[in-house]
Amino acid sequence: MFSKSKINEPGPKQAEATPTAAPAAAAPAAPSSDYKPSTTPKAKPPASLLSSDLHITGNLRTTGDIQVEGTVEGDIRAHLLTVGETATIKGEVTADDVVVNGRVVGRVRGLKVRLTSTARVEGDIIHKTIAIESGAHFEGSVQRQDDPLTPGGKKSAPIGAAATAPSAAVKAATAAAKAEG
Repeated sequence: MFSKSKINEPGPKQAEATPTAAPAAAAPAAPSSDYKPSTTPKAKPPASLLSSDLHITGNLRTTGDIQVEGTVEGDIRAHLLTVGETATIKGEVTADDVVVNGRVVGRVRGLKVRLTSTARVEGDIIHKTIAIESGAHFEGSVQRQDDPLTPGGKKSAPIGAAATAPSAAVKAATAAAKAEG
């Protein structure tokens, strides 16, 4: 009899449910305050693969890895860029590591740049370290920089051009003054 009244009686069940609900509510709050994103390592996602039948017009930017097998008309910025044998890239390529097996028409910037025997590059290469295998076709200039990923040349060119224009004007004015006098 007493067991029936305890089961059917709503008072004790609510009292039991309330204490269990309170720790459950407190449990999610404790881990969120202890959560530290910098100490939790994230798994590195696999490389993004652009297949051979894919044609992209536009720029690509990622902090991850890209493997291109198709055609890209635009600039690419990535951590690791692999240009497949069937790939064609028309634009500037910037990555920590660049491996070219296919064709690149444009500037290549990378800490490590590797042209394999099947590579065809038409453009300048700015690198920290470079490897060019026998059989690779390369047309352009090669420049070593300690930090090739930052386009320092683009920022300094307008300043240099502005500095040379007034000096040329001064020389012309000086030459004109000498001719008159």
